[in-house]
This record gives sequence, structure tokens and C-alpha cells, in this order.
Amino acid sequence: MTTEIEWWDYDDADEMAAAVAGDVQFIIESALDARGAAVVALAGGKTPLPIYEKLAKAKLDWKRVTIVPGDDRMVPLGDPLSNVTAIGKIFIPKGARVIPLVSATIADYKAAGRSADALLQDMHWPLDLCLLGVGGDGHAASIFPGPDYDEALNGPKERRALGVMPDPLPPEAPVARVTLSRAAIVSARALMIAVTGQAKRDVLEAAIEQGASSPYPVGRILADVELPIDIHWAA
Repeated sequence: MTTEIEWWDYDDADEMAAAVAGDVQFIIESALDARGAAVVALAGGKTPLPIYEKLAKAKLDWKRVTIVPGDDRMVPLGDPLSNVTAIGKIFIPKGARVIPLVSATIADYKAAGRSADALLQDMHWPLDLCLLGVGGDGHAASIFPGPDYDEALNGPKERRALGVMPDPLPPEAPVARVTLSRAAIVSARALMIAVTGQAKRDVLEAAIEQGASSPYPVGRILADVELPIDIHWAA
């Protein structure tokens, strides 16, 4: 089976941010029209922040929108490495529910993952949208090589989140993570990727071509995905 992938190329990151924000707004509006609520997972890191700033200007009934980070680092709220802090600063003032994956009271990353999974089990599923970024090393969400890699990729279909310890630890954020599982990502009603720079495009193209045998996590995640995937890219 071939995954259906469509690339969208933009002249610059600002043009990409506007286009992706428009697409996400449409997905949220469609979910609100269909069932009166929307649940979306948004990528962490700095690349998507301009997307979120534009999206936050949309005239949506934000009180009916629930947002979770696709992954987060095991750091306190307010820490510069905290994805939920960055997402929350943009969307909580709009009235959206922003749900942390990491609990301040749980130090063990495996236990933190179980706690996040229990939290997500209580939410409407599947996600209306999962927006992913991709690292220069080919990771997406926090699905990294390491002792928890196989579990993140191939764990039970009903598991929505788990704790992971990347090995080696990424130097820019050398901490354990909580991440959506591959099963949670690929069950979403819509799956989008937003990346910038030629190096990440090269990694992504190679990973998609290699599929399930890819050394890059994103290749393993996207292999045999049944829904169409939109990849937004700017130089």
C-alpha cells in the first residue's frame, strides 16, 4: 500500500504559516460543525509558532476547542523547553482548553506516559488533526531511537501516549519526553507536517521513500498510513 502524500511548497516561512493556519482553521471549523467540538494535537518547537500566532486570530468558538501537544519534554510548566507552555501562551487567552501531557507531580517518565495516556483515553478520539514537525535527525513528535522506540512505534493500538527516553539525548533538550504513540498519530482524521529548510526536506523525502525500513523515525511513522498526508514546506 502506498501512502498518499501531497507536498505544498512556499516561498518563505511566513507564506507557509498563513496557509497552514488556514487549513487548520478549516479542519477545526468542520469538527465544530459536525459535532460541536474539536480536538487537535499540535507540534512543539519553534518552527510552528508563527502558524499558531496566525491561527489564534481566527474567529472560532475557541471554548469548544481542545489542544494537546503532540509531545512534550519532562520539564516544569514555564520552562523554555515546555511545548505546552508555548502553545498555551497563544491559545489559552483565546479560550481554548490546552491539556498538558506532563504532570508536575510525576518524576518517572514511564509513569508520566501512563498518566498522559489515561488523560487522553477520556477525550474524544480520534484526533481531528495531528500536526507534526520533523527534526533534523528525522524524529517526529518525540518518537526517537532508544529503549522505548519499538513501543512507541508498535505498541498496542489503543495506547495514545507513552513516556520515552531518547538515546542519545538530543543536546538542545537532553530530557525524557512524553509523546503521542504512532497509533494515536496515524488514527487522526487529518495528518499534516510542517517543516522548513532543505536539510529537513531531504530527510523527509528519504524517510518516505524508505518506508517501514527507514532509519528515520518519521519514515517508520508514515509507512502504510491509510489517510492522505499534507506536507507543507518552505525554504
